[in-house]
Amino acid sequence: MYGAVKGRPEDQNARKIIAQHLVKDYILKEKIKEKSGLFGRKQKRVIHAVKDISLEIPQEKIIGVLGINGAGKTTTIRMLASIIAPTSGSLTMNGVDAVKNHLWIKERINVISGGERNLYWRLTAKENLRYFGSLYGLSGDDLDKRIAYLLRTVGLEEAANVPVERYSKGMKQRLQIARGLINDPIYLFMDEPTLGLDIVIAKEIRNLVSDLAHKEGRGILLTTHYISEAEELCDYIYILDKGRIIAEGTKEQLKGLLAYEPKVVTSVQEPSLEEALIEIINRCNS
Repeated sequence: MYGAVKGRPEDQNARKIIAQHLVKDYILKEKIKEKSGLFGRKQKRVIHAVKDISLEIPQEKIIGVLGINGAGKTTTIRMLASIIAPTSGSLTMNGVDAVKNHLWIKERINVISGGERNLYWRLTAKENLRYFGSLYGLSGDDLDKRIAYLLRTVGLEEAANVPVERYSKGMKQRLQIARGLINDPIYLFMDEPTLGLDIVIAKEIRNLVSDLAHKEGRGILLTTHYISEAEELCDYIYILDKGRIIAEGTKEQLKGLLAYEPKVVTSVQEPSLEEALIEIINRCNS
């Protein structure tokens, strides 16, 4: 049956992604104008996008990475997905060095983004999946069965032969998830998967994400600006700010950081995860 992910339970490191002390620097060359002369000189400037991040993504778990825009979430995902190499640090997937074996890693992961990118609108859902499946070397009956299974999973069977340009936003996002599952990945990196969706469709997507981890055994990294979504889905959360992890834990542990300080909690009501996130970032920047 498609979808089930097998591992070796006796070796827990063989069932998780482990990132240790990841750093990503970008070197920019800027032209500096001289006071005299026609030409300026170039000066290098280093941008520290990610600074010493360590995290784990076990199979069967949903790991949240939260933070404001510019916190380093996208760069972190791109390193974890072997799209870009870290400047320093180590990264392994199920015990395999992900930096040295990035092609092997890419066959076993996939990235799903929110919004309407990464689809060919003039093609049907089936044609889109056939194209993306071919990129992973799938063909023939195996690919046809995989496409049928995925369209059934995301509820697009009846719209399989409809051009994507006629899809609603929610249907496009469901197809995004099918595209991300075409290679039967062990790990999924989901970047704002419910962005811009209405509450009913967003709930369906969240249920599907939960099933992918807790029923099918995939490891999922989730970024979202919807704090209620993280609170509902995530088994463990990392909070990023300015390229660093400034706090981590379960939602109960993160909320507990406020509960121990009466000056912060002004009512008897338990603080929300959103309040905890805002307060943790504010403290870090104060």
